[in-house]
Amino acid sequence: MSVTIYHNPRCSKSRETLNLLKERGVEPTVIEYLKTPPTAAELADILTKLGMTPRDLMRRKEPEYKEQGLDDPALSDGQLIEAMVGTPKLIERPIVLSGARAALGRPPEKALDIV
Repeated sequence: MSVTIYHNPRCSKSRETLNLLKERGVEPTVIEYLKTPPTAAELADILTKLGMTPRDLMRRKEPEYKEQGLDDPALSDGQLIEAMVGTPKLIERPIVLSGARAALGRPPEKALDIV
């Protein structure tokens, strides 16, 4: 089984999710998304797998959210995705992928639903 985690090592929930996977014998591919952000196409695919809209996956309390005017309801999904690609700290974490499935590790145990 191939599992990938979009991970931020400074985030406690991300670390907890990664540790939980490893405790279950899963050695995921770790992508530190702040260093290697997903492309717009990858992020659109992730959103489809999560069943979420771009705004649902955004960290709205980050200063960049307001600074970039991302609270504007007129912005398209494509514009929001591009904002997350350009400013990856706006992406909620951790995201775990396994085949055609995805889970947001909030709480970390949610990741176990797909592995």
